[in-house]
Amino acid sequence: MTRMTRGRELAAAAAAQVGLLAILRPGPVGWAAGIGCAAGSWAVLAAAFRARRALGPADRVTLVRTVLAGGAAALVAAHLAGEGGGVAALVALSALALVLDGVDGRVARRTGTASALGARFDMEVDAFLILVLSVRVAESAGVWALAIGAMRYAFGAAALALPWLRAALPPSPARKAVAALQGVALVVAAAGVVPHAEVLVAVALGLLTWSFGRDVQWLFVRRPGRRSGRRTHEPRRTRVLDPIAR
Repeated sequence: MTRMTRGRELAAAAAAQVGLLAILRPGPVGWAAGIGCAAGSWAVLAAAFRARRALGPADRVTLVRTVLAGGAAALVAAHLAGEGGGVAALVALSALALVLDGVDGRVARRTGTASALGARFDMEVDAFLILVLSVRVAESAGVWALAIGAMRYAFGAAALALPWLRAALPPSPARKAVAALQGVALVVAAAGVVPHAEVLVAVALGLLTWSFGRDVQWLFVRRPGRRSGRRTHEPRRTRVLDPIAR
């Protein structure tokens, strides 16, 4: 059996995205958003994994999550455009993507294929899905809910100018728990299955703010040149999916 190359894997993911959109039938705006996600993912991943002939086992799981996140984005875009975008389908896709989030890491460890690039790939899919869900929830909870989805991107933007934000952070169960809570809280709020779900979202946002604040403080205290008085090195040219702290 011929092993699939990176190009074929990405092409298969794009085809799966189109197939998912055909099932969801999100409307013109939803289709545009879904196709945009497929094209954007293809371009980013083709550049990021250009040095590899094929994706690893865990990367393929994350690639499935990318397709699911693209479907969720299409549904949210369709909803905002008044074209439908069923809540049940959005919750189902998002919940499955969150469940698989716990699978790719285990696959990477068991197959010995864990890498910084794979971790960053996984992180960015998480961030995108959270952003999509925060947009959907903000309609009912309030615009402040967008802060949950925007915080990771604000951190990433700051890391482009401040190299010390790209330093490695020590493992933290609290950080992982808070990150997982964001997706759960947003899916529950989007589903509308509990009263006053905005309270849960507010708690999640508060914990996320604390988590980011704690990590930024840790990185700031240990930034290069702080004690020696040497000038911190200038930001290097970043690459696609270049690892950053979180």
